[in-house]
Amino acid sequence: MTRPDHIHRELHEQIARFSTFGATKAGGIHRPEATAANGEARDALVAWLRESGFEVRIDAIGNIFGLAGIAGPEAPWLLTGSHVDSQPNGGRLDGTYGVIASVIAARELRQRLAAPAMNLAVVAWTNEEGARFQPSVLGSQAYVGAIDTDWALAREDRDGITVRAALEAIGHLGTDQPAPRPAAYVELHIECGPLLERAGRRLAAFDRWWGCRKLEIRFEGVPAHTGPTPMAERKDALLAAAGVITELRQLVDMAPPGELHTSVGRIEALPNSPNVVPSTVTIFAELRSADPAVLETAFARTEALIEAEATRAGVGWSFARDELRRPGRFAPGLQRLANEVATGLGEPAMRLDTIAAHDAVPMARLCPSIVVATPSIGGICHSPLEDTRPEDLALGLDLLTGMLERLLVEGPDLAKAGETAS
Repeated sequence: MTRPDHIHRELHEQIARFSTFGATKAGGIHRPEATAANGEARDALVAWLRESGFEVRIDAIGNIFGLAGIAGPEAPWLLTGSHVDSQPNGGRLDGTYGVIASVIAARELRQRLAAPAMNLAVVAWTNEEGARFQPSVLGSQAYVGAIDTDWALAREDRDGITVRAALEAIGHLGTDQPAPRPAAYVELHIECGPLLERAGRRLAAFDRWWGCRKLEIRFEGVPAHTGPTPMAERKDALLAAAGVITELRQLVDMAPPGELHTSVGRIEALPNSPNVVPSTVTIFAELRSADPAVLETAFARTEALIEAEATRAGVGWSFARDELRRPGRFAPGLQRLANEVATGLGEPAMRLDTIAAHDAVPMARLCPSIVVATPSIGGICHSPLEDTRPEDLALGLDLLTGMLERLLVEGPDLAKAGETAS
């Protein structure tokens, strides 16, 4: 069943509205977690949820919930949503699209369904992106109990500002109880990759998520003048870091084709002066694979090359952070449901892996969970150029609404179907 035209029109209007919060001249948004622009988006979401008749709660880590107790206090809950924080100078759809679509779908269903088997809630998670504060998927991890909330609130950005202080500054350090633990979680997202577009397909249901080893590698050298200090006597922390950065890329060629992604996306150098040999350098590295053995081998090789490059440069090193997210699979019952609904829309869902993390990953610890996706034009994400065709965004809303409707009518067992099969 497709949605009426006015529902699709509202989707595009709300995307345009939320794109003004942190808008950049390049056409994207700059809305890292708990910045002023992020606070504006959060405020707009809270107001919209209240106007739409939801009970709004903001929990201790800043997760925003809109609750609709449409099935009664004893009935299980169904949760849907995503996030409204962005990467620095990022795109306007990543995360925000899923939140907007969830509000529209949930509002329509709570108005239309006469006797649902489940209650319904919408969520906007805190710090999914991990751009300002590390680790990523912070709010959902705290919600499921994977990390302690006080520990999460104590995370600091590069200026030493904590999550607690940043959320308090924008008025979103909540005190409410979070939404009740759900029986299922469904998240709509853009693909953030090129495979749907290349295959000429319009909808995807993610099967697996890749594992990831996230490392903050710190090199400690000695500051010195870049002019008179003899080259052989320098303890250049950036030289060691540069060697690691280039060698990490070579690890990909040592792994089975297509099974390892590596990157260094951030470099912090001190004292960061053109006339001083860098004394302290931290690089933020990632190793990603769906195969635990490939990930383990890549990490062992990474440790070895760090040691070799640090020795060559005459500097010390340590891991300031070593975070492992293990690979896994989303709920087969929800995969089956996604394909049934998508097929009914005339666009069977393509089964894909998600190499990026989503809040559905920590949620999978708690309940049947899934991410469904629409195409990204050119596979571009985390960029002002990020975009999806309006008709594909509308189709994604139809898929989400259809999945939520089936779950609300048929109950949580639909999400659990076949969950032990794999």
